[in-house]
Amino acid sequence: MKIIVLGSKGQLGHCLADQLTVPSYDVFYASRLEIDISKFEETRKKISSIEPEVIINASAYTAVDQAEENESLANLVNHLAVKNLAQICEQQGSLLIHISTDYVFDGRSKHKYKEKDQTNPQCIYGQTKLSGELSIQSSDCNYIILRTSWLYSEYRNNFLKTVLGLAKEKEKLDIVDDQMGSPTYAQDLAIAVKDILGACSEENSLRRVYHYAGNIDCSWADFASDICAEAADIGLINNVPSVNRITSREFLTLAKRPKNSCLDSTSFKSAFGTTPSDYKKGVSATLGALKNKNED
Repeated sequence: MKIIVLGSKGQLGHCLADQLTVPSYDVFYASRLEIDISKFEETRKKISSIEPEVIINASAYTAVDQAEENESLANLVNHLAVKNLAQICEQQGSLLIHISTDYVFDGRSKHKYKEKDQTNPQCIYGQTKLSGELSIQSSDCNYIILRTSWLYSEYRNNFLKTVLGLAKEKEKLDIVDDQMGSPTYAQDLAIAVKDILGACSEENSLRRVYHYAGNIDCSWADFASDICAEAADIGLINNVPSVNRITSREFLTLAKRPKNSCLDSTSFKSAFGTTPSDYKKGVSATLGALKNKNED
């Protein structure tokens, strides 16, 4: 199976390189230098020359606050470029696996969000990601849209690595406690994508939106506390800083975040048999990997 991974230098791209080791997979890992999806015709020509059976789009404009001031760029990458990818997949008969976000919801639900729940993004990032989803769904390509939440890993910048850096320098961390989500280990998400590839010949699984996120929900403050405790246990930090739990109003950001963006992954488990892991296991694995890098 010939596969293109777009956004190969991001968190998920790195994890896909770790996980897609099946000999029958011929994977072309494309960073923005190899394929810049914001350049439509160039993207079309490069993908056409490779003739992939599957395109995994792990590329996105993910700077949530910066998107408020760079709407045109966020829309170009998250919407218009995705529309172009869907058209390419439609013309070539390729399957498009597209990674989306919990931020397509407004956060007002008291329950975990299911795939068919009403979308209502509250920020530019969420709006452009939803527009990308809709452009795929309005095309005739085969697709799977995979929404995920609070992604973290040993790769690139993410909340876990930010907290770890602050914990090495400060005795107290001010962390928001009134936003709930489902922290997702990027290696788990990469395994989920691999499971999709293994089942992509099953037509009943295609042209669907699925949620895949960690199976335990928490606040950012809870997440930070667990990161610090585990980091201290394995010697990555000398002391555990106190976590001062604050409200969203006390930590103002340009973009409005949903108060509840917890995702229900039941449909994905039913379709592909994969259950997301406890985020604490992912935290342990990530911190262990970071420690090993420090010791090398």
